[in-house]
Amino acid sequence: MYDVIYKNARIPQGDETVVTNILVKDEKISGFSTDIQGVEAKEIIDLEGHLTLPGCFDSHVHFMDPGFTHRENFLTGTSSAAAGGLTMVMDMPCCSKPSVRAVDNLESKLNAIKDKAIVDYAMWGGVTGEDVREGWLHNVQEQADYGVCAFKCYMTPSVPTYPKVTDPEMLEAFRAVAKTGLPVGIHAENFDMCDYYTKKFEKEGRMDAPAWAEARMALAEKAAIELGISFAEDTGARLHIVHMSTGIGAKLIGEAKKRGVDVSAEATPHYLTLNYQDAMTERGAFAKIAPPLRTKKDNEELWEGINNGSVDFIGTDHAPYEIATEKDFEGANIWNTFPGIPGVETMVPILVSEGYNKGRITLSKLVEILSTNAAKMYGLYPKKGALQIGSDADLTVVDLDHEWTVDEQDTYSMAKYNPLHGMKLKGKPVKTVVRGKVVFDINHGIVGEEGYGNFVRRQSIQKLDNNIKYPFVEKE
Repeated sequence: MYDVIYKNARIPQGDETVVTNILVKDEKISGFSTDIQGVEAKEIIDLEGHLTLPGCFDSHVHFMDPGFTHRENFLTGTSSAAAGGLTMVMDMPCCSKPSVRAVDNLESKLNAIKDKAIVDYAMWGGVTGEDVREGWLHNVQEQADYGVCAFKCYMTPSVPTYPKVTDPEMLEAFRAVAKTGLPVGIHAENFDMCDYYTKKFEKEGRMDAPAWAEARMALAEKAAIELGISFAEDTGARLHIVHMSTGIGAKLIGEAKKRGVDVSAEATPHYLTLNYQDAMTERGAFAKIAPPLRTKKDNEELWEGINNGSVDFIGTDHAPYEIATEKDFEGANIWNTFPGIPGVETMVPILVSEGYNKGRITLSKLVEILSTNAAKMYGLYPKKGALQIGSDADLTVVDLDHEWTVDEQDTYSMAKYNPLHGMKLKGKPVKTVVRGKVVFDINHGIVGEEGYGNFVRRQSIQKLDNNIKYPFVEKE
């Protein structure tokens, strides 16, 4: 007797698909069968031949809970994630009170959110410049032992409770994290360059929205990535570049991988699809993020990076702000508004529509960048990110032919803005299944219970394969 059978599931087999029936018992995949005649189950759910991916995983979210719940909370954030086809998220350590930089901070946060989650979740650990200065680096190993999946450093300021690192402080942080075997993710922008040019442009009277992107220039990310790679080579730390925005960044990562450096990178849906001139001119602060949007050339070079292996997977950097007080208040301008946008509800649709359905990426690559690679990177595979017997029964069911238009008001997130608003897409999640249970259905909305989502500790230390496929060639 199985708990549930998901019949007529079209599952990936490399770049092809096969239709099968997925047998689920005790929240895990128990088997696959092409014939379920005579097989008993408490429930049978027909997936109608829709593409059924291993549960998709966004490993870079800021759900703002506890402490900043006027922006988002764990219920609204995970509901939005579920509606976007995500079965798993990994929350950053900075945007909560207290910020997560020690085990007691982490436990405080987990206690605050444990009854809210719709989908499963893992946690980033934290290390800051203050931790280095005050001699608190022992907290790094303690967080790793508790089960965090990686550590986050900011080269530019985040929130007051999460100080940025100077260059030597980052080097010390890398040494501490290297001992744990876990990745260290950096927000890669050179602070002094960004700070100097934002002040310079503002003083010169630049109030147009694209000025934000031009002040925080691509060179600031390039310089920061080069420094991170140098520190990784020196310390043996596993470097991860979060929300990488530039084509030159992808080339640097690819070249470092070819030298054998243990480095990885993620791109975001907005860096793949939007350019700063168009989006910021049209949407102003509602398209303001850090790093900023780049150029159409960067869009294409990041897609190229996905295909050649220099971009390992996709995350959203979901970081919404309150419109009335932080995005569109009296006296608001491009310099004094907060940088951040939502993203969990559109991540899977963007990669399906603009990637797979338009032929930019193969089916096997879609699975890698939405499910498998992040789960491997953060030591959660094959519990997560896999359609294997014994894996958690996490499924993202996608109607590849569903045509729709992004509407920033039609979202489970508290943030009713999105620079992707108005984009026409083809392909949408129709069911999200977490450990065998449907938590989102396109016809019924969120059907999962608050608190159903579990905290998932890192299972093991794993590393991604160095999958660079061909040398980089400069375009004419």
